[in-house]
Amino acid sequence: MLAWQILIDGFAVSALYALGATGFTLIFGVSGVLNLSHGALMVSAAVAAWAAGSTFGLDPYLGAVAGVLVSLGLALATFGLVVRPIQRSRGIREEEREIFILTGTLLWGIMLQESIAYFFTDNAKTVLPIVAGVVEIFGVRTPKNEIFTAVVCWAAIGLLWLLVNRTRTGKAVLAASMNPRGVTLLGVELGWIYLVVWAIYGILAGIAGVLLGMFLGVSSYSAGPLTGSAFSIVVLGGLGSVSGSLIAAYVVGYIETMTAYLISPAYRFIPALLLLVVVMYVRPRGLLGRR
Repeated sequence: MLAWQILIDGFAVSALYALGATGFTLIFGVSGVLNLSHGALMVSAAVAAWAAGSTFGLDPYLGAVAGVLVSLGLALATFGLVVRPIQRSRGIREEEREIFILTGTLLWGIMLQESIAYFFTDNAKTVLPIVAGVVEIFGVRTPKNEIFTAVVCWAAIGLLWLLVNRTRTGKAVLAASMNPRGVTLLGVELGWIYLVVWAIYGILAGIAGVLLGMFLGVSSYSAGPLTGSAFSIVVLGGLGSVSGSLIAAYVVGYIETMTAYLISPAYRFIPALLLLVVVMYVRPRGLLGRR
């Protein structure tokens, strides 16, 4: 029975991680940015959805939309207020820009985390689920919202695939991830592509954050571990590889789920971080990494 419980819960958790890591990988593949405020954006979306329901009395659907919009706004703010000014600064040498961006997004994430703790306290928040009730799967009573979470995550990933491979904008984004200079020679503005990518990322992180709030609940303290898990996933999968990130998300998701059930939920994030250290020594480019 426990094995089935781990299998079912791990699938939902992994789907959440896959959705969040896909956006994380997308902005790195296109703009070369590792956003260390990733976890704070997810938590912000979840807390916004919780506040929309508990404070303003909105129904779960409108609360979820509010959470996604908050994440979208914060993602664009991260790009416009933190990343873009560093990329354009003439006072920062080219070889130092990456470390400045890493530091900037890390500090931005800490600011968001502390703001959440200040205005909403650091107690765990659970978003009211959209789908209520339970269903029995292989003898395991499973919340319907857990199944809903996995379905929505994979539907969002599927829509992203269609956007990238079946639309003109998506193909421009894909081309920019392969050859940014070539795209500019074709008359496409890279700044516009970056803006589109960050908007997509904000929506994906928002959906993942709201669903995580419905499934497990979050607090301001969740920001750091969520960023760590996402970073572990993209490194394990291979920086810039969406396919690798999807595979790695299930590896990390199931490792964390087994740790939570077999050892303690308090230690669920530790094995993923240990795995990150091992991968960096054994296979630095990850499973399917391009760089």
